[in-house]
Amino acid sequence: MPEQFAVNAAALSPGIFKAYDIRGIVDKTLTVAAAQAIGAALGLLARDHGVKAICVGRDGRLSGPRLVAALAQGIHCAGVDTIDIGMVPTPLVYFANFELGTGSGVAVTGSHNPPEYNGIKMVIAGETLHGAAIQELYQTIAAPGFTARLAAVAEPGRSRSDDITARYIARIVGDVRLARPMKIAVDCGNGVAGAGAPALLRALGCELVELYCDVDGNFPNHHPDPAKPENLQDLIRCLAETDAELGIAFDGDGDRLGVVTKDGTIIYPDRQLMLFAADVLAREPGAQIIYDVKCSRNVANWVRSHGGRPLMCQTGHSLVKAKLKETGAALAGEMSGHVFFKERWYGFDDGLYAAARLLEILARHADPSAVLNALPDSITTPELHLQCAEGENFRLVEQLRAQASFDGASEVITIDGVRVEYPDGFGLARPSNTTPVVVLRFEADTEEALARIQEVFRREILRIAPDAKLPF
Repeated sequence: MPEQFAVNAAALSPGIFKAYDIRGIVDKTLTVAAAQAIGAALGLLARDHGVKAICVGRDGRLSGPRLVAALAQGIHCAGVDTIDIGMVPTPLVYFANFELGTGSGVAVTGSHNPPEYNGIKMVIAGETLHGAAIQELYQTIAAPGFTARLAAVAEPGRSRSDDITARYIARIVGDVRLARPMKIAVDCGNGVAGAGAPALLRALGCELVELYCDVDGNFPNHHPDPAKPENLQDLIRCLAETDAELGIAFDGDGDRLGVVTKDGTIIYPDRQLMLFAADVLAREPGAQIIYDVKCSRNVANWVRSHGGRPLMCQTGHSLVKAKLKETGAALAGEMSGHVFFKERWYGFDDGLYAAARLLEILARHADPSAVLNALPDSITTPELHLQCAEGENFRLVEQLRAQASFDGASEVITIDGVRVEYPDGFGLARPSNTTPVVVLRFEADTEEALARIQEVFRREILRIAPDAKLPF
């Protein structure tokens, strides 16, 4: 064990150990020392599972190189090797886990968060770490015997490098075929998708109009989060001003996909999922399709009408991956934009691969926008956030679950917060696992129904928390 490696668990911020990953502000809550300690804890966990090497990649954030170096040093202290695959979209780390046979990988990425943030997404022995497993990493570091365990390591791990991008592109191009060439506008938001998506799309036969595809960790043009309409406005303008027939966008680390039609309509991920489900079910009749609690009611109806079995699950990319593995489902999707193909792929969330599958479907049609715009739609709100004190979001939703009266509801679903189904719509309140907010979303067949459902939630939330400043 290197002499310079010393762990001060008291200096670690417990708040960076989130539900789905590790995330913090660089040099404040997520320091180089913290990354090194986390790497060592991951290395020990890997050893416990018989893992010999961990793939390590990073996004385009300015803090990435030094955090990766510290993380790898920690992994080596535990006697585990690293395979450095460089600056790549997060899905390429997951792909490397399969391609290089490690079953284990770590992506240093802040995803769609502001530039001062960074984080760590982790897979060990085929399992995406989430929830209790992430908390156990902190407990490992804080345990009195942590440094002694590292000191007992006979031989430190070593590092080697590998370039996985060409193999990733070849794997997709060998499987996905476009019926005709397409001209696509692509917005990478200066995120790390720019290091892979344009090359992949061109290899598939697309002509591109590129927006912000140079990787820049300052994100000088707009925030790399296609879930928010304001971040898609440049793409919408590009479609209006060029002859590109479709627009696609990626988030900061390339695991989420945004889609815009020629007429400027944003096709939200639950509608994308319907298109993917119909395609998958044409080849796998009766397959199970997973969707999260934030998705439209239209998803379940659509899946059933196409001969599939819909299954609602909790929100969170790690939780969806676990449910996909547990059930053997062919496809899963989240309202946030994570799409998980098990049919013809590996079951991890991959915005670049989802884009390839989207284009494969749409290239069969002369008017891709008409296909997308014809997908079932409802009157919906965007994701609304009720700001709370730290921890109060969980207490409020628990009280809502226990005390609220939802007259006329056909079903109250409590797998993740409270989702109240009505014959003509639904309302959702769930505590965010990453920020102190209650996430609210509403959908209905008519404006009147939407207003009615919102009024029920307004009444019940204010009965529990009279001072709540509701965002609707």
